[in-house]
Amino acid sequence: MTTSEPGRKALLRSRFRCMPTASHARQIVEILRSQGATVSVAESLTGGGVGFALTQIPGSSEVFSGGVISYTSDVKVRELGVLQSTIDQFSVVSEEVAREMAQGAMKKFGTTWAISTTGIAGPGDYNGIREGTVWIAICGPVNQTLHLTLDSGRDGVRQGAISSAIGTFARILSTHGK
Repeated sequence: MTTSEPGRKALLRSRFRCMPTASHARQIVEILRSQGATVSVAESLTGGGVGFALTQIPGSSEVFSGGVISYTSDVKVRELGVLQSTIDQFSVVSEEVAREMAQGAMKKFGTTWAISTTGIAGPGDYNGIREGTVWIAICGPVNQTLHLTLDSGRDGVRQGAISSAIGTFARILSTHGK
Protein backbone atom coordinates (compact mmCIF):
# COMPACT_ATOMS: atom_id res chain seq x y z
CA MET A 1 0.00 0.00 0.00
CA THR A 2 1.43 3.37 -0.96
CA THR A 3 1.11 6.47 1.18
CA SER A 4 -1.45 7.97 -1.21
CA GLU A 5 -3.84 5.01 -0.96
CA PRO A 6 -5.14 5.73 2.57
CA GLY A 7 -6.01 9.27 1.52
CA ARG A 8 -7.67 7.99 -1.62
CA LYS A 9 -9.77 5.52 0.39
CA ALA A 10 -10.86 8.28 2.78
CA LEU A 11 -11.84 10.44 -0.19
CA LEU A 12 -13.84 7.61 -1.73
CA ARG A 13 -15.65 6.94 1.55
CA SER A 14 -16.47 10.63 1.78
CA ARG A 15 -17.86 10.66 -1.76
CA PHE A 16 -19.99 7.58 -1.17
CA ARG A 17 -21.35 9.08 2.03
CA CYS A 18 -22.44 12.23 0.15
CA MET A 19 -24.17 10.37 -2.67
CA PRO A 20 -27.04 9.00 -0.54
CA THR A 21 -27.51 12.44 1.02
CA ALA A 22 -27.93 14.05 -2.41
CA SER A 23 -30.20 11.24 -3.56
CA HIS A 24 -32.32 11.51 -0.41
CA ALA A 25 -32.45 15.30 -0.68
CA ARG A 26 -33.69 14.97 -4.27
CA GLN A 27 -36.32 12.49 -3.10
CA ILE A 28 -37.42 14.90 -0.34
CA VAL A 29 -37.83 17.80 -2.75
CA GLU A 30 -39.80 15.66 -5.22
CA ILE A 31 -42.16 14.27 -2.57
CA LEU A 32 -42.74 17.64 -0.91
CA ARG A 33 -43.46 19.24 -4.30
CA SER A 34 -45.95 16.51 -5.17
CA GLN A 35 -47.70 16.97 -1.81
CA GLY A 36 -47.61 20.78 -1.83
CA ALA A 37 -45.76 20.59 1.48
CA THR A 38 -42.88 22.64 2.87
CA VAL A 39 -39.94 22.17 5.23
CA SER A 40 -37.75 24.35 7.43
CA VAL A 41 -34.71 23.60 9.58
CA ALA A 42 -33.34 24.48 13.01
CA GLU A 43 -29.69 23.51 13.21
CA SER A 44 -27.09 23.61 15.92
CA LEU A 45 -24.14 21.27 15.45
CA THR A 46 -24.72 20.95 11.68
CA GLY A 47 -24.39 24.71 11.21
CA GLY A 48 -26.69 24.94 8.19
CA GLY A 49 -25.60 21.69 6.56
CA VAL A 50 -29.10 20.19 6.41
CA GLY A 51 -30.48 23.31 4.74
CA PHE A 52 -27.50 23.37 2.40
CA ALA A 53 -28.09 19.74 1.37
CA LEU A 54 -31.73 20.45 0.59
CA THR A 55 -31.09 23.69 -1.31
CA GLN A 56 -28.56 22.02 -3.61
CA ILE A 57 -31.51 20.38 -5.36
CA PRO A 58 -33.14 22.26 -8.27
CA GLY A 59 -36.70 23.20 -7.35
CA SER A 60 -35.98 23.28 -3.63
CA SER A 61 -37.13 26.90 -3.43
CA GLU A 62 -40.69 25.61 -3.90
CA VAL A 63 -40.50 23.54 -0.72
CA PHE A 64 -37.71 24.92 1.51
CA SER A 65 -38.80 27.99 3.45
CA GLY A 66 -35.76 28.75 5.58
CA GLY A 67 -33.87 27.91 8.70
CA VAL A 68 -32.26 29.07 11.90
CA ILE A 69 -28.71 28.22 12.86
CA SER A 70 -29.08 28.19 16.62
CA TYR A 71 -25.59 27.46 17.80
CA THR A 72 -26.13 28.99 21.24
CA SER A 73 -28.80 28.46 23.87
CA ASP A 74 -29.95 32.08 23.76
CA VAL A 75 -30.67 31.80 20.01
CA LYS A 76 -32.60 28.57 20.61
CA VAL A 77 -34.71 30.40 23.18
CA ARG A 78 -35.07 33.75 21.36
CA GLU A 79 -35.52 32.59 17.76
CA LEU A 80 -37.10 29.15 18.15
CA GLY A 81 -39.06 29.46 21.37
CA VAL A 82 -37.20 26.66 23.15
CA LEU A 83 -38.03 26.95 26.82
CA GLN A 84 -35.12 27.81 29.07
CA SER A 85 -36.59 25.37 31.59
CA THR A 86 -36.27 22.58 29.01
CA ILE A 87 -32.60 23.42 28.49
CA ASP A 88 -32.03 23.62 32.24
CA GLN A 89 -33.74 20.31 32.91
CA PHE A 90 -32.49 18.23 29.97
CA SER A 91 -29.50 20.18 28.48
CA VAL A 92 -29.17 21.67 24.99
CA VAL A 93 -28.22 18.24 23.67
CA SER A 94 -31.42 16.33 24.34
CA GLU A 95 -34.45 14.87 22.65
CA GLU A 96 -36.66 17.47 24.30
CA VAL A 97 -34.63 20.43 23.01
CA ALA A 98 -34.38 18.92 19.52
CA ARG A 99 -38.16 18.54 19.46
CA GLU A 100 -38.78 22.11 20.64
CA MET A 101 -36.30 23.40 18.04
CA ALA A 102 -38.17 21.64 15.22
CA GLN A 103 -41.54 22.81 16.53
CA GLY A 104 -40.17 26.35 16.75
CA ALA A 105 -38.95 26.24 13.14
CA MET A 106 -42.35 25.00 11.95
CA LYS A 107 -44.04 27.86 13.76
CA LYS A 108 -41.52 30.52 12.69
CA PHE A 109 -41.63 29.59 9.00
CA GLY A 110 -45.18 28.23 8.79
CA THR A 111 -44.04 24.95 7.27
CA THR A 112 -45.60 21.53 7.09
CA TRP A 113 -42.41 19.88 8.35
CA ALA A 114 -39.23 20.84 10.21
CA ILE A 115 -35.93 19.12 10.88
CA SER A 116 -33.67 19.99 13.81
CA THR A 117 -30.21 18.90 14.89
CA THR A 118 -28.39 19.37 18.16
CA GLY A 119 -25.31 17.66 19.54
CA ILE A 120 -21.64 17.68 20.40
CA ALA A 121 -19.32 17.55 17.37
CA GLY A 122 -16.18 17.92 19.46
CA PRO A 123 -13.40 17.85 19.99
CA GLY A 124 -14.07 16.67 23.49
CA ASP A 125 -17.08 16.18 25.69
CA TYR A 126 -19.29 19.05 26.91
CA ASN A 127 -20.88 19.24 30.38
CA GLY A 128 -20.71 15.47 30.76
CA ILE A 129 -22.19 14.80 27.32
CA ARG A 130 -20.00 12.60 25.14
CA GLU A 131 -18.53 13.95 21.92
CA GLY A 132 -20.50 12.47 19.04
CA THR A 133 -23.86 12.60 20.81
CA VAL A 134 -26.52 13.84 18.39
CA TRP A 135 -30.26 14.35 18.58
CA ILE A 136 -32.36 14.88 15.46
CA ALA A 137 -36.05 15.75 15.49
CA ILE A 138 -38.45 15.71 12.58
CA CYS A 139 -41.82 17.31 13.25
CA GLY A 140 -44.88 17.55 11.09
CA PRO A 141 -47.70 15.17 10.22
CA VAL A 142 -45.37 12.48 11.61
CA ASN A 143 -43.04 13.20 14.54
CA GLN A 144 -39.82 11.31 15.13
CA THR A 145 -36.63 11.79 17.10
CA LEU A 146 -33.35 10.04 16.48
CA HIS A 147 -30.45 9.62 18.90
CA LEU A 148 -26.99 8.98 17.47
CA THR A 149 -23.64 8.30 19.07
CA LEU A 150 -21.00 8.89 16.41
CA ASP A 151 -17.29 8.29 16.77
CA SER A 152 -15.76 9.89 13.70
CA GLY A 153 -14.22 13.24 14.67
CA ARG A 154 -15.78 16.68 14.34
CA ASP A 155 -16.35 16.64 10.57
CA GLY A 156 -17.55 13.04 10.63
CA VAL A 157 -20.03 13.76 13.42
CA ARG A 158 -21.43 16.76 11.55
CA GLN A 159 -21.64 14.88 8.24
CA GLY A 160 -23.16 11.86 9.94
CA ALA A 161 -25.82 14.04 11.53
CA ILE A 162 -26.63 15.71 8.20
CA SER A 163 -26.83 12.37 6.36
CA SER A 164 -28.95 10.82 9.10
CA ALA A 165 -31.35 13.76 9.22
CA ILE A 166 -31.81 13.82 5.44
CA GLY A 167 -32.06 10.03 5.16
CA THR A 168 -34.54 9.71 8.02
CA PHE A 169 -36.74 12.48 6.64
CA ALA A 170 -36.70 10.88 3.17
CA ARG A 171 -37.80 7.55 4.67
CA ILE A 172 -40.60 9.23 6.63
CA LEU A 173 -41.85 11.04 3.54
CA SER A 174 -41.67 7.91 1.38
CA THR A 175 -43.96 6.03 3.77
CA HIS A 176 -46.16 8.95 4.89
CA GLY A 177 -49.31 9.30 2.86
CA LYS A 178 -48.93 6.05 0.93
